[in-house]
Amino acid sequence: MNKKHLIFFVFILSMLLMPTGINSQKEDLVKECMTDIRPPFIVGDRSMKAFLTGEEVAEFRTTLFDGNTYRIILCTFEEKLMEFSIYDTNRNLLFNSSEYGYAGMWDFQMEGSMECIIEARLNNEIAQSGMAMLLIGFKHSRE
Repeated sequence: MNKKHLIFFVFILSMLLMPTGINSQKEDLVKECMTDIRPPFIVGDRSMKAFLTGEEVAEFRTTLFDGNTYRIILCTFEEKLMEFSIYDTNRNLLFNSSEYGYAGMWDFQMEGSMECIIEARLNNEIAQSGMAMLLIGFKHSRE
């Protein structure tokens, strides 16, 4: 096998193996995250995932409805790797996990419906890159 064929073979092999590793990591993260949302909480129909480096910020928007209790979970592979903040649409800060020891979960009850902005960012004291998944669970407060 000549050098050209060897380089091509290594390239193809690495391309085949890389997505498997990333997908496997995502699946592990989903499993870990789902353990924190159990009945009576119902998980929403979508998870929000982000891979961040440096000072990047992932922004997610969602509408929270009156009368529901919500559980927001930010899952990472490393404790305190990321923080999340919740803002109203006027950018008034409602919650910041770094003020609570980088808590990965927050439960709260809504009084009135509102659109919210959820931001996730790295704790650069821990790492310069990382993957996170945000899940939002809810339950009707009358339950």
